[in-house]
Amino acid sequence: MQYLPPLARFGGLLATDLRDVTSDPSALDSTGFWAVAADFEGRLVCARFGDVRPDPVPAPVAGGWHGPATDAWTSSLDREAYVSGVRRIREHIARGEVYQANLCRVMSAPLPDPAADVDALTALLARGNPAPYAGTIRLPAHGVEIATASPELFLRRTGRTVESGPIKGTGRTAADLLPKDHAENVMIVDLVRNDLGRVCATGSVTVPELCAVEEHPGLVHLVSTVRGQLADGAGWPELLAATFPPGSVTGAPKSSALRIIAALETAPRGPYCGGIGWVDADRGTGELAVGIRTFWIDREAPAGPRLRFGTGAGITWGSDPEREWAETELKAARLLAVASGTHEATGGTVR
Repeated sequence: MQYLPPLARFGGLLATDLRDVTSDPSALDSTGFWAVAADFEGRLVCARFGDVRPDPVPAPVAGGWHGPATDAWTSSLDREAYVSGVRRIREHIARGEVYQANLCRVMSAPLPDPAADVDALTALLARGNPAPYAGTIRLPAHGVEIATASPELFLRRTGRTVESGPIKGTGRTAADLLPKDHAENVMIVDLVRNDLGRVCATGSVTVPELCAVEEHPGLVHLVSTVRGQLADGAGWPELLAATFPPGSVTGAPKSSALRIIAALETAPRGPYCGGIGWVDADRGTGELAVGIRTFWIDREAPAGPRLRFGTGAGITWGSDPEREWAETELKAARLLAVASGTHEATGGTVR
């Protein structure tokens, strides 16, 4: 494989000149600009870069990315297994063990070009599926090669103010959103309020916006905002310990949902449903996305390098198993078309 130097790209900034890599979250309260990748299973990689400068995502270069064909992907859960899993979760809900659980599947395809660069995939995503928390983390020596087009805010920190923007409820249009979607969102907002309440000053956690409809390429989401003030003595380690993994991709209660997820899902989620973003420790700011709409390269796969991508849905008592499967397909279809490298994009619409 050709040498790909470490870099990170978020919010119009390009970070190069890698200085340090650590799994210690307290580093995020020290100095410097850090790229952060937290796997759903708990692995944390924090990389400090010495050079950070404005640099917009470049336009895609012809031949710069060779992705899998859209029919080359396999899923950790096929349709039958996923629909069965939804029914199992509804049984857990009926027994009062959980109110909601997120059921996900990891899709995988052989990488046609072993020298593929996730930053080239980021360029395609920026054109074909623009997203507010898009970015790249490229650390080949540390097993981190991620391109994300996440629309969801996990944590934003500005000084002592912290904010989360959980997404729950997805449809092709606002007319597709059901009462079940609103109920699902409210449940997760309550969970996020509780998570932030564990690390924020008493009485400071508020919900400035509840169930706002946001339009994204090819679909709409219900999005809420939860905000609080960090308690004295709390920093990034305490904030991550209180809120990770993100509530919107686990369920409520979180402990019960995680137990059910572990029993039903057959592949680790990795960066999918984790936290991906940046922290500027010098300025006391940071922005981590929930790792959805996210691709990553797995170079340790037995049969050779593979590109992976996750998709899922939140399951409640009101869930229809076939509809939930269709939601996972909707979330994946556009992104897999972009990652094939053969789509055409005009005005943000993949044809």
